[in-house]
Amino acid sequence: MSEPRSPRFIQSPVADAGPEVARAALLVPRPSIAPKYFYDSLGSKLFEAITELAEYYPTRTEASIFAAHGSALRTSFGAGPILVDLGAGNCAKAVSLFPVLEPMRYVAVDVSVEFLREALRQVQRRHPQLDVVGLGQDFSSRLDLPDDLLQGGPPLFFYPGSSIGNFTRDEAYAFLRRVHRRAAGGGLLIGVDLVKPRPVLEAAYDDALGVTAAFNLNALRHLNAAIGSDFEPRQWRHVAFYDEAASRIEMHLEAREPLAVRWPGGERDFAAGERIHTENSYKYTIEGFASLLRDAGFRDPEAWTDENGWFAVFRAAA
Repeated sequence: MSEPRSPRFIQSPVADAGPEVARAALLVPRPSIAPKYFYDSLGSKLFEAITELAEYYPTRTEASIFAAHGSALRTSFGAGPILVDLGAGNCAKAVSLFPVLEPMRYVAVDVSVEFLREALRQVQRRHPQLDVVGLGQDFSSRLDLPDDLLQGGPPLFFYPGSSIGNFTRDEAYAFLRRVHRRAAGGGLLIGVDLVKPRPVLEAAYDDALGVTAAFNLNALRHLNAAIGSDFEPRQWRHVAFYDEAASRIEMHLEAREPLAVRWPGGERDFAAGERIHTENSYKYTIEGFASLLRDAGFRDPEAWTDENGWFAVFRAAA
């Protein structure tokens, strides 16, 4: 009997300037924490819990769109693509499309390395004949995929869940340009959250059970491990609101009291009520995002939406 197949895993070898960048971001007049610090192992599990909340509509709404348009997906992209899953997390969204797309290779990319390793072991057990590859990488500023991973079939880049909203519009354009360069001969399938009433949006980012608050506060715990700081999460509160003029949700952490935070080589005092910006989540119109895709080089963008018009899945050729 042959040995069971195991997923391959590649850790991008890069010089990590992350700690220096993170410390510098705490010292500017409007301090911030990069969203990648949400996603250590605990943060990834907390985000899984968020997707189950009644207030958090994107995951179930996106899933309903995929379910309704599976046959159109196969027509658009055909069977046997190389499915490149950006921000794969637990891989569940991509795996749900395996029966439709029948990928010849599955490449999962995520910054939360240990969480991804375990997820890929589960994927390989369920799909023993599939070529499964994990790539540990922060793809927010670069997209370094070994060329051999994109050989053998058309590449289909998959970026679900409206994570594109975490980028500013200029950053989103640059990100889509990077994807377009690697997706030649294939395409892109991407989830995009749409503009909608303020109460719906704010509830999705500030749920009654406080799971999103825990997710936000966990970034402090992760940052402590990454840069040697001494944040005490109990001294901070979660704040989320919709900025209509900018068409974005903002998440912050607000100091409950005057406090000081220290790390090797530096420190900062925070006044009561002072905030650290942790996330933006931009909301788009159908026309606005289709235009962004075309500007980035994609052809023939098309959107599917739910009956409420709350969420869209775009497909586009590269």
